[in-house]
Amino acid sequence: MKTKKQAGKSMTSHLQRSFGGGSMLVIMVLFSFLAACSVSSSQPEILPPVAPKEETLLVMHGDTRIDFYYWMRDRENPELISYLNAENRYLEQVMAPTEQLQETLFNEMVGRMRQDDVSAPNFSNGYYYYTRFEEGAEYPIYCRRKGRLDAPEEVILNVNELAAGHPYYQVGSYDISLDNSRMAFSVDTVGRRQYTLMIKDLSGGAITRTGIQHAGGDVAWAADNNTFFFTVLDPGTLRYERVMSYNTGEQTLREVYYEADETFYHVGVTRSKDDRFLMINSSSTLSTETRILESDRPGDSFRVFHPRTANLIYRVIPYKEKFYVLTNLDATNFRLMETPLGNTGSRNWRQVIAHRGDVLLENIELFENHLVVQERSNALRQLRIRDLRNGNEHYLEFAEDAYTANIGINAHMNTNILRYNYTSLTTPASWIDYNMDTRQQTLVKQQEVLGDFDPARYQTERHFVKARDGAEVPLTLVFKKGMQQNGDNPLLLYGYGSYGFSQDPRFNSNLLSLLDRGFVYALAHIRGGQDLGRQWYEDGKLLNKKNTFNDFIDCAVFLVDEGYTRPERLFGSGGSAGGLLIGAVINDRPDLFHGVIAAVPFVDVVTTMLDETIPLTTAEYDEWGNPNNQQYYEYMLSYSPYDNVSEQNYPNILVTSGLYDSQVQYWEPTKWVAKLREYNTADSQILLYTNMEAGHGGASGRFRRLREIALQYAFLLKLAD
Repeated sequence: MKTKKQAGKSMTSHLQRSFGGGSMLVIMVLFSFLAACSVSSSQPEILPPVAPKEETLLVMHGDTRIDFYYWMRDRENPELISYLNAENRYLEQVMAPTEQLQETLFNEMVGRMRQDDVSAPNFSNGYYYYTRFEEGAEYPIYCRRKGRLDAPEEVILNVNELAAGHPYYQVGSYDISLDNSRMAFSVDTVGRRQYTLMIKDLSGGAITRTGIQHAGGDVAWAADNNTFFFTVLDPGTLRYERVMSYNTGEQTLREVYYEADETFYHVGVTRSKDDRFLMINSSSTLSTETRILESDRPGDSFRVFHPRTANLIYRVIPYKEKFYVLTNLDATNFRLMETPLGNTGSRNWRQVIAHRGDVLLENIELFENHLVVQERSNALRQLRIRDLRNGNEHYLEFAEDAYTANIGINAHMNTNILRYNYTSLTTPASWIDYNMDTRQQTLVKQQEVLGDFDPARYQTERHFVKARDGAEVPLTLVFKKGMQQNGDNPLLLYGYGSYGFSQDPRFNSNLLSLLDRGFVYALAHIRGGQDLGRQWYEDGKLLNKKNTFNDFIDCAVFLVDEGYTRPERLFGSGGSAGGLLIGAVINDRPDLFHGVIAAVPFVDVVTTMLDETIPLTTAEYDEWGNPNNQQYYEYMLSYSPYDNVSEQNYPNILVTSGLYDSQVQYWEPTKWVAKLREYNTADSQILLYTNMEAGHGGASGRFRRLREIALQYAFLLKLAD
């Protein structure tokens, strides 16, 4: 039987659907009706804003969809801005009882942070480079010391000074000229990943604003110390499409490369580790192409290393008189090849490390005498060392059952020291130097967690959950020791499952605020990532996409069945494509979760993938499918969260968004929230927070970001109370 409030929501949905074309009439009718239906009390009920509705017909393959919120796409529309501000005010009102809790959470998270922290130093071209923070400062300070760690400090970039007056500020990337005299860097002041390029004279300190805008963030100096290369975005689609060079002496621009194929969504430019080559890398989801140029000849033309081929991915690393090539050529999980400098076509590639069906070859690092291979097996990474002088090999050993290890920053070639990074759900981030000859390890730095943190108080578990089709899905848990499997624990289940991004267990000091309050945290390694190899990714994309959602649901059911939690105490979380996951899951099994957080969620799948003017659309046909093809249209339509909202009891939902988001346009989460409220028949809260000054990544400062995390944690704790 529906409550009075639920009955009001049902009538609201009926009225909205009946009066879809007259937005202002709908608003007046709804507010009058909701006011009449509200339960009488001394405190007036807080009502959410009601989005105006304008009917838009979307027709494809003989199918007609009606979208009442299509109008929200106009970022310059004052009515839209007014609505987003109203949503933010509503969220503040609803969450007002948690203000003290949010402040407590914020202070806890700040209290664990060493505010004057210094990063592990990295040696490159005669200098040790590092970043440090000052007490209370939002942004890092980039520094270096010449030759020795006890040499005088040179501040090369103080981001706090540059960010003054900007609500958002992000340094994209930077590169130091080979004579160590100048620094080229990119800056984003909006959060839309469109960068402005600047040059700093490292001897005098003067910063030159080049006037170059819509840069993609990459910067690479040529060996002449006078020319640098950078990428450029299309200002509309935000596709990385060009590489330009800038001559600092003549202050002239030259187009070096234009990527005409719209499915190749990313063009990057880098300088090789040995500084001999500049490389342009073009990539789509399933194909890559590399162009190379000697870095001491910046005025010449780049040449193709190997022509792009359908479904062929390769990465190039120069080493002495040959190139190493990491590729999926006849190798689902990749293999390592080599080829002479002057004969780079695939017919000349010779195998160095063979393909293995149960091991994904992720990455390599080259030194004068050593080759380091980063592999993934059984959902965990391993580091394999090969001595290039004699062919001897060994693996690094790690003691924990669930961890993350990866190759770190290694800019120096002539060394036998490997810098690698290590962490787990209970071990803070660690930077370790490993002597590849003596096998001795030195802990360079470990993330300092202030307060009474003791890793021995927490426990990690690793499970393999049998999915409905028989696949075994890895699931990693962390909780405070003493947890009882009695079904009474609040539990947060996180997932992503797209683009081949694997979910590695990493330490997060912020998470302690949930664990110390009795939460269990679970990480679902669902299909769509590469946790179990490249096939694990293939089985969670295109026409297999529903495996991603089913895996997450099956992990949730496992956690309930095994007594870790129960639906009334279970929460889900995911961001971006992980927000798509959350949206699809709550349409299918809304009864399984008490609350969910969907951060910058990609939820309007079909409409977005049909619009080639939206950033990333054409580039992602290989990930989601091209809905201009009816088979893909119908399959995508069957799971698209926005299109499948129905009249049912939804859990409590917190949705976050950024007005300047370049990856998931703000209107997707905004439309979704409006439609969810229209159809929701439960007495649950559906909240939308839009950062009006940022994009996909949220706030840029380290403390501002913690404010947003505190809001999300307070949402969970309020529901778990």
